[in-house]
Amino acid sequence: MRDTEMSGKRTGSRFSRLSIVIALSASALLSAVGPGHAAPAKDPLPADIPDYQAALDAVKSTGVRNAVCRFLRTPVPTGGAGGPVQTIPETAEPCQDLPVFTIKDPLARNEITPGFVAGTAKPLPTEAVKLTQLVSSLSTTVNGRNATVMLAPTQGGGWHLAGIRDGDTDATYAGKATLGTLVFTEPQIRGWYQLKLTTVEPLNDEARQGLGGLASVSLSDYQKLVKARYADKLPGSEYDTNGYSSGYSPQHKAADTSSSALLLAGGSSAALALVGGAAVLRRRRRVAGTC
Repeated sequence: MRDTEMSGKRTGSRFSRLSIVIALSASALLSAVGPGHAAPAKDPLPADIPDYQAALDAVKSTGVRNAVCRFLRTPVPTGGAGGPVQTIPETAEPCQDLPVFTIKDPLARNEITPGFVAGTAKPLPTEAVKLTQLVSSLSTTVNGRNATVMLAPTQGGGWHLAGIRDGDTDATYAGKATLGTLVFTEPQIRGWYQLKLTTVEPLNDEARQGLGGLASVSLSDYQKLVKARYADKLPGSEYDTNGYSSGYSPQHKAADTSSSALLLAGGSSAALALVGGAAVLRRRRRVAGTC
């Protein structure tokens, strides 16, 4: 799927997708795995995303918009990972002379959990998948480019800018969630899946390869697959402690965002990530066991 494709529209349902998946799974399994929660009758905010108003405020803020403009003004490096780093010039009006755009409402970006990968968690929606980030794409391409704003949860509540990625793939797949289904990613292979009851279906080629070409598998069988791929690469494993990777962890650590310095590093599929108070455009590693 091309990154420039428009992301799917967020469903207008006021019910928690995860809660509905849980409820339907419970009915299928004849055992309750968790209550379904409806958002207040007059509350249009999605019930499955905590502090959603804070996320809306973040993507509509001047600071985030300016960061997106600086990102779009800077060409994506074509060199490999570890290439030279350059500073993105500060400008008083970073959005000046750029085409008009808006940042869409955030969508949930769910990932498989370490417990599910390790096999210590049960193959149930509540145990297998966890909300880790929110993603927002742009309303239109800007000079032929799109971008995805990534928000991370703030300690104590709320959301803040975690990075900006070229393209809108994350938001496109996140937008495919519908009433009664849940979309999640296996970030190590960039696979995207849809969870229907307790059935996992692939949404892209990487996911289809991850399922061995099958059109669908049970959540239990999918757990066996990811356990075989990553269980020996979890944080604290020999693979991790020997420095072969950062281990498997879906938690995207947020850093102090007070610094306005923007740095640009070489690499394709680049993301502007907040590290040590600065924003760094870096290649997202695709090594198994690394987020």
